Amino acid sequence: MQDFTAARTPNTPDKLWVCEHPPVFTQGLAGDDNHLLAPGNIPVVPTNRGGQVTFHGPGQVVAYPLIDLKRADYYVKEYVYRIEEAVIRTLVHFGITGHRISGAPGIYVRLDDPHSHAILAQRPQKHAGKDPDFAGLGKIAALGIKVSRHCTYHGVSLNVAMDLSPYRRINPCGYQGLQTIDLSTIGVSVSWQEAADVLSQKLVTYLVP
Repeated sequence: MQDFTAARTPNTPDKLWVCEHPPVFTQGLAGDDNHLLAPGNIPVVPTNRGGQVTFHGPGQVVAYPLIDLKRADYYVKEYVYRIEEAVIRTLVHFGITGHRISGAPGIYVRLDDPHSHAILAQRPQKHAGKDPDFAGLGKIAALGIKVSRHCTYHGVSLNVAMDLSPYRRINPCGYQGLQTIDLSTIGVSVSWQEAADVLSQKLVTYLVP
């Protein structure tokens, strides 16, 4: 991603890379080693994306949009919103309601009723509190991006059907006690490929200006 971004020109076509990683913890630029509780035999890889530590592994769709934001004519804040919207629409496709919460990028679902459309008290608001409130929620998609010369890399991960136990070895995204879930846990049986195809289609739809 770094090589592609460094070499691209104003005429380089945008790309979307979609993959599945072997078990790995990735640490963002602001990463605090205190959030690595017991990584054990899973490697910890430093990266130059934003954010803290997260886990990638089999059964998770990882998508890396490589977008020229100057050509797309929107800013980073809108880029993040569009990625999150693509994830939300992917979840809708599978009958699940995804939510944004104030102060914590990514997408969350209600643990008691993943299908509920009820508005969250923790939703983003103009005068929201400083600390994110994860009560009753599970994180199903994580976001970590980097922008260099107006061009994006790194991206978003969606948990489909994976071994979630490695998340207990860290404070996910730097938050102690944050519960992480996948589609399988909330009753959605879908193949990795189908989830990847739907997410890819939604990302293309929402990232194209």
